[in-house]
Amino acid sequence: MGRYTVGLVVHPFKPVLDSVRMISRFVHRYGGRLLVREADAPRVGPDVEAVAADAFVDRLDAVVSLGGDGTMLGAMRLVVGRPTPVLGVNYGDIGFLVEVLPEGLEKALDRMVAGDYTLEPHSCFQVRTDDEACTAFNDIVITAFESLQSVMVDLVVNNARHGYYRGDAVIACTPTGSTAYNYAAGGPVISPSAPSITLTPVAPMSGINRSVVLGGSDAVEFHNPSDRTSLRFTADGTPVGLLGPGTGLSLRLIADAVNVVRFEPALHEQRQRVKLSLLDLPLRPDQLLELVPPQLRERAEQFRAEQLKAGRFGGGSSPPPRPPDAAPAA
Repeated sequence: MGRYTVGLVVHPFKPVLDSVRMISRFVHRYGGRLLVREADAPRVGPDVEAVAADAFVDRLDAVVSLGGDGTMLGAMRLVVGRPTPVLGVNYGDIGFLVEVLPEGLEKALDRMVAGDYTLEPHSCFQVRTDDEACTAFNDIVITAFESLQSVMVDLVVNNARHGYYRGDAVIACTPTGSTAYNYAAGGPVISPSAPSITLTPVAPMSGINRSVVLGGSDAVEFHNPSDRTSLRFTADGTPVGLLGPGTGLSLRLIADAVNVVRFEPALHEQRQRVKLSLLDLPLRPDQLLELVPPQLRERAEQFRAEQLKAGRFGGGSSPPPRPPDAAPAA
């Protein structure tokens, strides 16, 4: 990490100072620089050099995100199209994108210095309208301008019209984003190894009423057919802008847009399976058990055996033995 410049992207209110101090000591030990955007400076203390937002990304050799998936997505957007690796430290709840826990940060930094890590490429959407341009790693969602109203939008793929949607919303998601709103709306889970664009209607009333999986190279457009009403759209859950009457939105999948640091890809994948199973994937109890690390299974079995031996399994004492001539309890 010598002479390297590391940038911090931090959660807006989570207490991350312990991790900031550790990263600062580590970077300076190797003669590097630690930067943060001026807007984030009050949350990281005086030991981190603050720079203007427009100069931040160009100076970085690596990025560390301290937060949950939302913070990680923000860090990833900063370096789209660059080789800059992004390391995520989980201060959130579920954490599909972030691998390292705060207590494992020091070990993770040691492994980065030793080159003991891999880079996991992530695709994203490049989205454009007449007035806006944005990036989405999970999904684009189009809804009506007014809440509790239905949306109507036309679909165009590779300059050919393919019908329309009418319902509560329309989702376009990347493979990574297929486990988010798309999955909740009944769409398919897509492997990240399959470059693709999935379109899923939410509570469809007419028009296209099933998910459609397109190729990663397809050009997708959504057109607002109304001559009076605007539509709203979000990127990764964040409001972006409007589709005015008669206007459209185009999106393309950009493969390998960002590199995320991984230390234990197999373990990270196992955790993802556990998290997805908690979101109601159809797994039998024995299949869920396979997701539990062997050492935890052994400890659980040992604990269960001890409880059975002590007669306390199930949370209470075992009932006293019934006299031989006593009648069974009703």
